[in-house]
Amino acid sequence: MADALKLTINTPEKNFYTGEVVEILTDSSQGRIGILKNHIPLVTTLVPNITEIVDKDGKKIKAFTSTGILEVKDNSVNFLCDSCEWPDEIDFNRAEEAKERAENRLKEKDNVDVRRAELALSRALARISLK
Repeated sequence: MADALKLTINTPEKNFYTGEVVEILTDSSQGRIGILKNHIPLVTTLVPNITEIVDKDGKKIKAFTSTGILEVKDNSVNFLCDSCEWPDEIDFNRAEEAKERAENRLKEKDNVDVRRAELALSRALARISLK
């Protein structure tokens, strides 16, 4: 398809997704971004969120993407993420437990790595929202 972008999403464990897409919506550290064909070159950091993809056939796909790096160049988009999951791969109970642990850590604040707890909470909330 002439209006397509090449999308690759990789984690340390696997190639999560490779295909031609027409639109990508995701969250970077600077906020929500949309990527279409001929997007300007970009490198940014990703935050845990639900990434929305429209494939070349018009099918809408959603996936959890964690922290990582996003690169856009020459109609090619590369995600390098700590983890990615499709909705059916998410363990809802595990995500709920992670949310509770993170919330409890944030309430304590003594001897707690606050940024780490905030990221854990963000990951858990994104997974729960997608499931």
